[in-house]
Amino acid sequence: MSILIKNATIVTMNQEREIVQGNILLEGDRIVAIGQTREEADRVIDATGKVVIPGLIQSHVHLCQTLFRGQADDLELLDWLKLRIWPLEGCHDPESLYYSAMLGCGELFKGGTTAIIDMETVNHTEVALEAIFKNGMRAVTGKCMMDYGDDVPESLMEDTDRSIQESVDLLEKWHGKGNGRIQYAFTPRFVVSCTERLLVEVRDLAQKYNVRVHTHASENRGEIELVQQDRGMRNVVYLEKIGLAGPNLVLAHCIWLDEQEMEILVQSGTKIAHCPSSNLKLASGIAKIPELISKGAHVSIGADGAPCNNNLDQFVEMRLAALIQKPIYGPTVMPAEQVFELATIGGAKAMGLENEIGSLEVGKKADLAIVDLSGLHTNPLMGKVSIYSQLVYQAKSSDVLYTIVDGQIVLDNRVLTTIDEEEVKEKCNEAIVRVARRAGVIS
Repeated sequence: MSILIKNATIVTMNQEREIVQGNILLEGDRIVAIGQTREEADRVIDATGKVVIPGLIQSHVHLCQTLFRGQADDLELLDWLKLRIWPLEGCHDPESLYYSAMLGCGELFKGGTTAIIDMETVNHTEVALEAIFKNGMRAVTGKCMMDYGDDVPESLMEDTDRSIQESVDLLEKWHGKGNGRIQYAFTPRFVVSCTERLLVEVRDLAQKYNVRVHTHASENRGEIELVQQDRGMRNVVYLEKIGLAGPNLVLAHCIWLDEQEMEILVQSGTKIAHCPSSNLKLASGIAKIPELISKGAHVSIGADGAPCNNNLDQFVEMRLAALIQKPIYGPTVMPAEQVFELATIGGAKAMGLENEIGSLEVGKKADLAIVDLSGLHTNPLMGKVSIYSQLVYQAKSSDVLYTIVDGQIVLDNRVLTTIDEEEVKEKCNEAIVRVARRAGVIS
């Protein structure tokens, strides 16, 4: 199928950061022309007065948790996990997990997000993969791995060998599915809930299969204390010691780092997923993102899970990523263009797909969004207003009209095409009651 988007302002995010006025032509899953193109296609979208952007990329989400939105407010991380999230996750059934993933992807599509790095829960992961496959999201995703720790419910505690084997089986079945949209990653939850044997095996398997490892690190001071007590060193130092630090490792949060740990992350090429809303809501802290970037760290942005946010809106994350640093480092840090880079090119690098997505260039994947900046909250449009300022400081997810992934229109003039929105809402409202009762969260 060919799609012609005409008369648009195109924010390319190419190396020259060109802003192009004109058309963009998609054929199949690729961008084939930008600027002056032919005027005919199977589908023509008139984008006069609209902005075409690379699809936004979120480098840390939990689709399995979308069902639990609003179920774990006003708690710090370890209590949030032990009292609410772990019991709820452990009581997922296949249907509840499937619709949780559908709910998350639908929200993401309506906010212009086309690609994610996702961590599922311990059980039933295949149904989440089926949901991603069906709805058209581009995802690096995997089964959560937990074989150690205090207060882990029996429903989530795994045998090490079984956890590894289930992960390998899922990888061998799903990696590369959907025209390459689905990439498998090993996703051990964090050091606190994983044995060293499991982490070392994950290291070796990730190298063998050349896939990502996605985990959490240094999100909370209590978590760091537990790692120090148990492993005898700080989080990132430990990950380097066992050989996990490196270009294929994606670490969510990285708030409480010392100078040695920052240098390890920079020198190893480890990817950092910054989650500002989650870090504020759980009172975890504010990551030293300007310092990390100045040292050469690879940084991207994600929303984390719905129960610690409580939305999956990359426009909110971009705005916060810029604003929360300014009282600390000054008003010039994290300018809008740099933040938009983190949400596009930065995310593509975190996924290992910078040659495929993250910018609008001929030959790259047809992953993009069309944004309407004509609202009251984005006016006036003329003068010296930067397009990046409009996108980062002014735009909202509700301004996204179209979202396209791999050449497929998944949001068509604000209507989801691969997800039945009403069915998903109905099923999720039924499922949360069932799962919460099973978990003992409600009677």
